[in-house]
Amino acid sequence: MTGSFRGEFSQKVDGKGRVSIPAAFRRHLEDGDPEFRARREALRGEDDKVKGGARFVIVYGDARREFLECYTVEGMAALEARILAIPRGTPRRRALERVFITLSTVAEIDGDGRIVLPQKLREKLALGEEAVFAGTADTFQIWQPEAYDRDLAEKAGEEIEGLAPGVDIAALLDRDV
Repeated sequence: MTGSFRGEFSQKVDGKGRVSIPAAFRRHLEDGDPEFRARREALRGEDDKVKGGARFVIVYGDARREFLECYTVEGMAALEARILAIPRGTPRRRALERVFITLSTVAEIDGDGRIVLPQKLREKLALGEEAVFAGTADTFQIWQPEAYDRDLAEKAGEEIEGLAPGVDIAALLDRDV
């Protein structure tokens, strides 16, 4: 799979919760859905449009998350494999199962490049007529615009903690994980 989720986009949300997925994100979601890729490959060279859109997983998580985090099908499968490798019944595994598996839903992109955000998810974010899509390389997030702006402002200082004034932010790449 190539590409990544990059950039931020402001998208309109209609009264039924329909919102367009940014085109660049759609291509990455399509590449990360094996069933969609198989349908697309079956039509290679034909004029027919692929029936059914790409699927992806929306993790809405617990109250600590002010955003929805979206994974490709393959990305979520890799995350689930990591969770399943943790011994069953441990508090760590239960917490990860709850946030990433139980508190998630599968979405499918329609023929117009949109999804319908369920009412529960719109209410969690207090989403109005606009949503911010923010790329984070292997996932993307969906935010209520004011919460997104507030989070950016609050986190800016925390994320560069310990970085001397005037030092390029790329210096953080050289730090141990």
